[in-house]
Amino acid sequence: MQKLPLNNRNIARISLIAALYASLSILTMTLLQGLSWGPVQFRISEALCVLALFTPTAIPGLTIGCLLANLFSLAANGTGLAGLFDVCFGSLASMCGAIWMWHFHESYRERRVIALAGPVVANALIVPAYLPFILAALGFYTIPFTDIDISGAYINMYVFGVVCVGIGEALVVYGIGWPLTKLIESSGLAGWLDYNS
Repeated sequence: MQKLPLNNRNIARISLIAALYASLSILTMTLLQGLSWGPVQFRISEALCVLALFTPTAIPGLTIGCLLANLFSLAANGTGLAGLFDVCFGSLASMCGAIWMWHFHESYRERRVIALAGPVVANALIVPAYLPFILAALGFYTIPFTDIDISGAYINMYVFGVVCVGIGEALVVYGIGWPLTKLIESSGLAGWLDYNS
């Protein structure tokens, strides 16, 4: 990948993407509560990951936006040190998913299903690794909808999280993000996102 020129336009793109992601995440956290950060996640802002199909400025933009949203969640939910896992590793998951998508930016039309899988796989594998600690900090001591104790069933909780986080992420990325790619293409927004312009 060629180096991203840090000119005023690209800084503006990074800032706009970060602000959009953070704003949508905070709105989702406010309206959907635990459905944006719990074991079943439906974070609408993850649909913006498709911007990485059009511009590498989405990589730092989504990462910074996720970091800001997770800092807000940390402050609002009072998860303490456990919430720092989400700030660090949740942002890492967003960055990995965006890098994956940018890798397919030239061939995504033919390989859209694979290109969109990046954020789904990254979040499904990374987020459940620290989710039990956040849930315990929030007072949840069993796997939701079961009687399995979190403290003694880390592997079960991780598998449960992989499935639930993966399904929620797939619904957002494929259900909202896929149509968003078509809208970006048809509206001419793809030209504005071009980091070389």
